[in-house]
Amino acid sequence: MRSRETTPAIGETAGPVGEAGRPVAETGRYEAAGRHAASSYGEGSREEGHGYGLVLFASFLLIVIGCFNLIYGIAAVINSHVFVATTNYVVGDLRAWGWTTLVLGALQLIAAVGVLVGNQVARWVAAGLVSLSAIEQMLFLPAFPLWSLAIIAMDVVALYGLVAYGSRENIAAA
Repeated sequence: MRSRETTPAIGETAGPVGEAGRPVAETGRYEAAGRHAASSYGEGSREEGHGYGLVLFASFLLIVIGCFNLIYGIAAVINSHVFVATTNYVVGDLRAWGWTTLVLGALQLIAAVGVLVGNQVARWVAAGLVSLSAIEQMLFLPAFPLWSLAIIAMDVVALYGLVAYGSRENIAAA
């Protein structure tokens, strides 16, 4: 536990005070706009371009998921022996879910290309498609449980990457 000498009282700041009474970090360096670049006090603490790598990772993961869904859909449409034969579905049958997965995989590949180009509409479409893919895999669970769970896990990671750091400022700053 800290002693009283190192802990500032309520209303006091921990270090030197900059313009408008805002604390200044130890380095004292300022950006051209007058704010500290690495302030840990909330304002300006999130660096621009910070999550671009995660968005890039999510777009490549979306390509992988789209390819997996294409293969999964084709296997379901041709009634491959990979799936559990005596499965009962809530809605439709194996072929119907195969066509749904096939179309969803194709749309995911198109959206992934849009995200790689930096299109914000494609990013939100991709987030919606990944969400639909996770829901669809929940309904596809009786056919091939472990594969569906793997796709759901990848969908969640891709969704986080697309939504958490994909703002225009972060994309433009990278």
